Amino acid sequence: MLAIRNCKFFVDHQLLTNQTVWIEDGKIKNFNHTEITTDHQVIDAQGQYLSPGFIDLQIYGSGGNLFSAYPTVETLRQMDADLISKGTTGFLACLATNTMEVFYQAIDAAKAYRKDAKAFIGLHLEGPFLNPKRRGAHIESLICKAELQEVKKLITYAEGTVKMMTLAAELQDEEVIQYLLQQGIILSLGHSDATFEEANAAYAQGFSTTTHLFNAMPSIHHRAPNLPVAVLNHPTAMASVIADGHHVHFEVVKMASQLMKERLFLISDAVSTCHIGPYQHRLKDGKFVTADGTLSGSNITMLNAVCNCVQHCSIPISMAINMASLQPSKLLKKEASSGSIAVGKAADLLLFNDDFKLQRAFVAGVEHLIANN
Repeated sequence: MLAIRNCKFFVDHQLLTNQTVWIEDGKIKNFNHTEITTDHQVIDAQGQYLSPGFIDLQIYGSGGNLFSAYPTVETLRQMDADLISKGTTGFLACLATNTMEVFYQAIDAAKAYRKDAKAFIGLHLEGPFLNPKRRGAHIESLICKAELQEVKKLITYAEGTVKMMTLAAELQDEEVIQYLLQQGIILSLGHSDATFEEANAAYAQGFSTTTHLFNAMPSIHHRAPNLPVAVLNHPTAMASVIADGHHVHFEVVKMASQLMKERLFLISDAVSTCHIGPYQHRLKDGKFVTADGTLSGSNITMLNAVCNCVQHCSIPISMAINMASLQPSKLLKKEASSGSIAVGKAADLLLFNDDFKLQRAFVAGVEHLIANN
């Protein structure tokens, strides 16, 4: 058994201090003020924050190779280790619009690696079934409309490794949408030019979330409400947001948080430097851009995003932590076993200080090395 003593954390937004968290068999067994008198392994948190591990549902690369350029087991293993070392204990490896050959190679890697995975949960396919009008950094020639038989072939071959897909719902056939929903795949409305009515129709169909709010979608117009207005006003639809200060201004993140509350969650949308293949990214002024200067991925971690929410968006720290843990867990329908500090949940935990510097990271109660702060 492991005991983490003298830590502070939030339960239903209430800050508990001077706590001891007991971990056994990879799960949280209990937490209380009890003094430790047995021979358990003890870690003194020295009054630092204990939080659930962060879950990133959209990341392209971390620690080296870009996954779409090198869709291999080795890349997933590299991402696994690097992300845990930076505070992300669960992630979906993301693929942008690409050739079917690359999608199948990524699926092969996911199927081969999942038995050894620590933080890797599965794949997020962001394309190719997008709206070319809102392609962003995606390759226009590779964007296409979904064909049912092709989709069935891909998803059958994936054997459950594809967990999430971003689609432009307004261009897809109902039979494709319903098939994907029947397979339990999370559908996210994104890279879309949907009107207010089309976006609400997508949410009614079963789209549960929205990809990187405000990016690759129409801007809000006061006389012609559209996709962002639909999701901001919707009672249940969720949305991810990139809180790096480049993709969305911090004041707009603040506004979205005030309107959406627990429906808004964080993603990194992070990429790695890459000089091969259709997606070549270079770091410029704190963000990644393509060869022609188009804004592409971010250069932040999930912990950076949480810090930005607190320090620049006036979001309470308990809410920011939930945006990186509980909300993504709910979208995955895993909130019963992860996403918060509660008895019986997985001991995927982080220790960080008041300056948001990561001190320790645990996956199923096992401590992992962390990156140098």
